Amino acid sequence: MAKGYRPVDRDQPFLLPPDMREWLPGDHLVWLVIGAVEHLDTSAFHAGRKTGGPGAAGYDPGMLVTVLVWAYAHGVVSSRDIERLCGTDVAFRVICAGNLPDHSTVARFRGDFGAAIGEFFTQVLILCARLGMGRLGVVALDGMKIAASASRAANRTEGTLAELAEQAVTAHAAADAAEDELFGAGRRGDEVPGDLWSPRRRDERIRAALAGLAAEREAAEREEAAKAETFRARHRAGQRTGPAPKRAAVELAEENLARVRAARVARVAELGQRWAAGEPRRGPVAGVDDYIRVRQAAAKLEAARARAAEDGRTAAGRSAGTDQGPVRNITDPDSRLMPVRGGGFIQGYNAQNVTSQDGLVIAAELTDDTADCQWFEPMLAQAQVAAALITAHRPAGHGGQDVIALVLADAGYCSEHNLTTAGPDRLIAVGKRRDLDKAARGQDAGPEPGGPATQAMRARLKTPDGIAAYRQRGHIAETPHGNIKHNMGFRQLTMRGKRKATAEWKFACAVHNLFKAISAGRLTSQALAALAG
Repeated sequence: MAKGYRPVDRDQPFLLPPDMREWLPGDHLVWLVIGAVEHLDTSAFHAGRKTGGPGAAGYDPGMLVTVLVWAYAHGVVSSRDIERLCGTDVAFRVICAGNLPDHSTVARFRGDFGAAIGEFFTQVLILCARLGMGRLGVVALDGMKIAASASRAANRTEGTLAELAEQAVTAHAAADAAEDELFGAGRRGDEVPGDLWSPRRRDERIRAALAGLAAEREAAEREEAAKAETFRARHRAGQRTGPAPKRAAVELAEENLARVRAARVARVAELGQRWAAGEPRRGPVAGVDDYIRVRQAAAKLEAARARAAEDGRTAAGRSAGTDQGPVRNITDPDSRLMPVRGGGFIQGYNAQNVTSQDGLVIAAELTDDTADCQWFEPMLAQAQVAAALITAHRPAGHGGQDVIALVLADAGYCSEHNLTTAGPDRLIAVGKRRDLDKAARGQDAGPEPGGPATQAMRARLKTPDGIAAYRQRGHIAETPHGNIKHNMGFRQLTMRGKRKATAEWKFACAVHNLFKAISAGRLTSQALAALAG
């Protein structure tokens, strides 16, 4: 007997069970995530919310945090996509418990993360520590470039920004004149206070970009002046100085030209006196500016000035990824052009993470520096604070190390200061991985520059124990970045401005830690019940 088809009755009163807990099986991952967030202290998110008074009731911050955790873990960062899924995806509907937050609610809540994310990151780290995670024997520091919510095409040079600012001022003046003619001079009482900066206003972003360029230029000038002063002091003391900084080179060339000119002026004056006294002339005498040594000194000065100008232009262009000098982005003035592996640049930030042996991100920061070197010491300090926090909440009898024993970092962090600064033992690469492996096998790795600490580290990395310990770095440091970028699909920030972008990056790292505890089998419903009990 032939079978018919199952009926398709869309008028059926209940397509889903009336009990929401029957919509998904009890072992579905979403129940575990809901329980984990409920276990965390989310009071920091409640602190800035208003309750009571007229109007509709707000959405529970704990529910919104859970929605975002589930969304980021599954590669969904668009607030409009989150709104859509809250109405169509069963897991999202379970998290929302019948509420349907719109995209504006999600975007505003995420934009107000602020300091609450730092507390949330800490709470997740404490939860992982209570579950027995956070192996501190060896940790690794690594940087990763991540795209900002801005386009490279929105970069402008300082001259262009100044023109745009002038155009904005002119347009505002014309608008003010038209309004004064229409409404009368003076304030109307409904103006926005002048100290309220809105990142959505293009002219404000242009002014912020100009201010950033000016501050960067002043900082570079101060640094160059300090280098020149140090060089001159060593030069006056007769110490070995090495290549002169560009400002010092120009100053030395100027002093040399002045000295040579003064000597020639004195010589010409002496000859004039001798000729006046009756001494015969012996051929033509070159004037001051025609004298060969004066011409040579002047040529050296021009060459020094040209090198200084070219070095400044080249360095600015190299850091900005353009031949036009330093630039700023008018969409996100805090973002920078970041060099990426394989060549090229992206508009983004430089994320710094310290990772434990079992894959937890124990310290995270988002920077606008293209280089990693200056972040070794600050990230090491954050990691030590996190290590103390993990140790304080680790279950009794865990047996893990209570302090960081060894820090691993690649060659981007290598400097005499980072190798000798206080803190735990460290292995910092003094070159590329292939060169380290060649040196460890006894092959010639080429020239070996660097100070005494760098040379000592190079010798240590040639030993079997040293190179074996350093080879752990790739797995420890780069696995979390690979998970965040490829598995979570988080390749571009959605928040603009360094403060908000930093909060979003730390949130992504907290989500990574939470799901790392799940994938490692540490975070289970039984474990949560035990912690709650």
